[in-house]
Amino acid sequence: MADPIPVLSLAGARGADGRFDPAFLDGLRGALHEVGFAQLTDYGSAPGQVEDLTALCDRFFALPAADRLALDNRRSPHFRGYTRLGHEITAGHPDAREQLDFAPEQAPRPAGSWDAPFRLLEGPNQWPAALPELRPAVLAWTDLLGRVGTELTRAIAACLGLAEDHFDPQFRGGPHWFGKIIRYVGAHGDRQGVGPHADWGFLTLLLQDTTGGLQARLPRTHEWVDVPPLPGALVVNIGEMLEVATHGYLAATVHRVLPCPPGGTRQSVGFFWSPRLDATLEPVPLPPELAAEAPGVTESEHNALLPRFGDNALKGWFRSHPEVAARHHAELMEELGR
Repeated sequence: MADPIPVLSLAGARGADGRFDPAFLDGLRGALHEVGFAQLTDYGSAPGQVEDLTALCDRFFALPAADRLALDNRRSPHFRGYTRLGHEITAGHPDAREQLDFAPEQAPRPAGSWDAPFRLLEGPNQWPAALPELRPAVLAWTDLLGRVGTELTRAIAACLGLAEDHFDPQFRGGPHWFGKIIRYVGAHGDRQGVGPHADWGFLTLLLQDTTGGLQARLPRTHEWVDVPPLPGALVVNIGEMLEVATHGYLAATVHRVLPCPPGGTRQSVGFFWSPRLDATLEPVPLPPELAAEAPGVTESEHNALLPRFGDNALKGWFRSHPEVAARHHAELMEELGR
């Protein structure tokens, strides 16, 4: 079978007149509607930036356990910091990975000043004192991917027949992206690297190493296919908020990571491009030919897709990190029925 994951070059996205190239838009729309995944090249990384970031991630996971545990995310009511191996839950089971989560650096709001529960997601990050070089490298990467996310968001609007700035208001004033550096570790008896799931943001931009193991479930056939490593490329996939905005024309593709063989490892850097926490994504006015292929959002009794991003994100964090939620937000969990 030919590789079902299309490869797109961001360098060819716009013509000399500054407008999006119709061929790029057709390719993007086809990739996201038919597969829900693509690989993106030529997105503007500086020479050596990918390699330097990858090396720093290796150094972080090689730090003594005490240095990593000093950033334990259970200390953070904002779900920031280091998650120990096996302490994130996906599809009801622990993932065979450890990670460092981060998001825009913000001062936490006092609980009494919240206008909505999702404000608890705003807060400071935790960075390793033993590896000070990591923070500026990660923030340079997130700055780059914020620009990539903005350009892809505008291209998606254009490929749906909308003005390219259609989604700008939902991101204006502080998009609440989040990111993570991840190491999967193989051991006997592992059920999953990460279990089948869809991401709860707008778009995911993932840098993966050459190990392999990432798989996507094709929307039409439900066949699992490999997302092969392409050095330096970004894996692009749709999040739940984009599914809500397009009434399912662009569906959040379910994906998973297979467990590493015993003794093996796999590394990735995830960036989850998302609107402001208080932004609501309403279904867009699709052209009739696209609307005819929009089946509505995919929901289950265990995962309702919520149109306000902060509500959808809070639901996801509570589900994935129940230890953090129970330690800091037990009353809110009970109130929300989590």
